[in-house]
Amino acid sequence: MSATSNPIGHTPVSHTPVSHTSVSHTESGLPFKARYEAADLNGWIPADRIGAPGAFPYTRGIHSTMYVGRPWTMRQYAGFGSAKESNLRYHQLVKAGTGGLSVAFDLPTQMGMDSDAPLAQGEVGKVGVAIDSLEDFAGIPLGEVSTSMTINAPACILLLLYQIVAEEQGIAAADLKGTIQNDVLKEYIARGTYIYPPRESLRLITDIFSYCQTNLPQWNTISISGYHMAEAGATPAQEVAFTLANGIEYVRAALAAGLEIDEFAPRLAFFFVSRTTILEEVAKFRAARRIWARVMRDEFGAKNEKSQMLRFHTQTAGVQLTAQQPEVNLVRVAVQALAAVFGGTQSLHTNSFDEAIALPTEKAARLALRTQQVIAFETDVTKTVDPFAGSYAVESLTDELEEEVLRLMAKIEEMGGAAAAIEKSFQKSEIERSAYEVTRQIDRGDRVVVGVNKFQISEEEPYTPLRVDPTIGATQCEKLNSLRSSRDNAAVAAALAAVKSAALDTNQNLLPPMKVALTLGATVGEVADQLRAVWGVYRPSENF
Repeated sequence: MSATSNPIGHTPVSHTPVSHTSVSHTESGLPFKARYEAADLNGWIPADRIGAPGAFPYTRGIHSTMYVGRPWTMRQYAGFGSAKESNLRYHQLVKAGTGGLSVAFDLPTQMGMDSDAPLAQGEVGKVGVAIDSLEDFAGIPLGEVSTSMTINAPACILLLLYQIVAEEQGIAAADLKGTIQNDVLKEYIARGTYIYPPRESLRLITDIFSYCQTNLPQWNTISISGYHMAEAGATPAQEVAFTLANGIEYVRAALAAGLEIDEFAPRLAFFFVSRTTILEEVAKFRAARRIWARVMRDEFGAKNEKSQMLRFHTQTAGVQLTAQQPEVNLVRVAVQALAAVFGGTQSLHTNSFDEAIALPTEKAARLALRTQQVIAFETDVTKTVDPFAGSYAVESLTDELEEEVLRLMAKIEEMGGAAAAIEKSFQKSEIERSAYEVTRQIDRGDRVVVGVNKFQISEEEPYTPLRVDPTIGATQCEKLNSLRSSRDNAAVAAALAAVKSAALDTNQNLLPPMKVALTLGATVGEVADQLRAVWGVYRPSENF
């Protein structure tokens, strides 16, 4: 994609301005009129702009019937403490009716560290489940529901552990279904759980694409995520622009590695936030689908319709939850969930009302799932496809958001693409500016947050949060000591040396030697350390 070309190969619609008495602004800073009329869509051709549901450019959704007959996948995000504790919560959620699970890992696991690493002290099992080796996956029934793993820099290691355990349970790798997030570019922009430099991380991602194409053909190899950028402060336009720019970078890396576009693109998935601003969020999702479809068809020549479809998971906005009057978060989450459904999400996680305070309790997690179930089975929103189609307001917002997203994407292209822009701290700086402005608006009272700067109460009701077992760190360390004393350490050392050798050879896929090492009892930290020894670790520049 050249810096001067239109990334989606068409001319954006320029709407005839209509004068109204009141104009506010969307979260993306675009004009938000008090009244929209037919003249706002002057020159707007439905067949070109939105098409039919399930047809290019997929503005109205990627399936012709969407939720008519079958709702979205209700995929709840959970994990804390040990694998045993997390497994109990997963079974509780499955019993409550969830159709998919999303596994949260603790910070040491996300950073490719074992639980006995000095930097892991005090963090083991706190924000997710601690996984150190094959033993921590033992006993988890992997064949019951599809699994999504929120893991990035060491994604290949956790995927291989999952595959090894599944094969031990008699499940063929070719039958495994699930997703790994595996989106390290957004870690440099917003989240921070990166390990290796960007170029080496891209190599690891394309190795995963290639490995899964042969060994795990039904696995979604990446979930390209705008969610964390939005949580850091990105506007809806920034969220989509930076996410799709990252997606383009991954596609280019895969093509450069010799993969064919229609071999890997159907397994690409995306992950977005859903805020309380329903109309803009619906427009955001519709614009994202349209842009991606045209990029894949016109820029990369994708012929397979599935390569052109932007499939995405949505999570309600954790950043909008408040510790003050936490029950009000139940209302916020319901509104956010409606926005995701109206926007055509493929799967949805609804946050628990107490997540601004602590890890969700069992009751809070169940209520979050019940929110989705009420929307799916007690309302009429699933009875028709894309009910906002043709709305003067939503179609205008969709077109205007698309134009703003394309403007930001073109700016990234001028810098040399997403990875080059990351090295210049462009996306990070833009997000920080947006976050700072929102904070100022809340402090000034210009932006109302119920219970925080308006409608406060004098005394909060008592709340008893979920507490993670404080002995989890010591327990994990004991398990690691036992593993290292019982395994064949000479064989493990040889297998780890093979991983290190593969890291030095850009023509070799890293996953096969990693799988050998993990099968022999190598730990997450030991495998990640082999890559650290060759590639080093990434140190960001600060340009705020």
